[in-house]
Amino acid sequence: MISPSTGPVTIQVPRDRDATFTPVIVPKRQRRLTGVDEIVLSLYARGLTTGEISAHFNQIYGAQVSKETISRITDKEIEEMQTWQSRPLNGVYAAIFIDAIVVKIRDGQVANRPIYAAIGVTLDGDKDILGLWAGTGGEGAKFWMSVLTDIKNRGVTDTFFLVCDGLKGLPDVVGNVWPLTRCRRASFTSFGTRSSCPRRRIGMR
Repeated sequence: MISPSTGPVTIQVPRDRDATFTPVIVPKRQRRLTGVDEIVLSLYARGLTTGEISAHFNQIYGAQVSKETISRITDKEIEEMQTWQSRPLNGVYAAIFIDAIVVKIRDGQVANRPIYAAIGVTLDGDKDILGLWAGTGGEGAKFWMSVLTDIKNRGVTDTFFLVCDGLKGLPDVVGNVWPLTRCRRASFTSFGTRSSCPRRRIGMR
C-alpha cells in the first residue's frame, strides 16, 4: 500500500529470490511517492501544523498520512537545509550583498520575523545565496559580525565589496572580518534590479 497525492493505491511487487528485479516507478520499500512529500512541504511552509496537514490529506485525498510520517518528511528537509547552510563557499567574491527580509514565521503563533540574507556575486558574475539566518528583530552590527564570521569560516577569504544599508557600526565589523574590503551603501532592492557591480583589478585596493 502506497500513498500518492490521489489517495492510497495497493501494488503487488513480484518476489525475487535472486534480487535481480528492481522496481522503477515505486522503488523497493518505498511507501509513498514524491508527490506526497512535495504537498507536505508546501503546506508546512504555509504554516500548517502536522495535525492540520494530516487532516488535509484525509479530507481532500482520502489518504491516511500520520503526523509522525509528516514529521519525518519535514525533518529530512531540515537536515538538507542545514547541510546547505554549512556548505563550503568560494574563496573570493566580487561582491557580497547583505540585508534583512521580513517574513511570517509560525513559532507557536504566526509572527513577522527578520531573515538575514547574504548574496555573493562570483568572479564570473553569478549570484550565489551564501546563507539565511533567522532573527528575532532589532539585531545590530554585533549580529552581522557573527554572520560574516560564519561566512569567513566556510572559506571566504576576501570580497572586493560588501554592499549593505546604513547600519551604524557595520563598516567596522566588515573591517574586522575582511580588512581590505570596501563597503558600499545600497539594499537588496537595487541588487534585484541591477545585477552589475563595481569592478576593480585583483590586488588593487
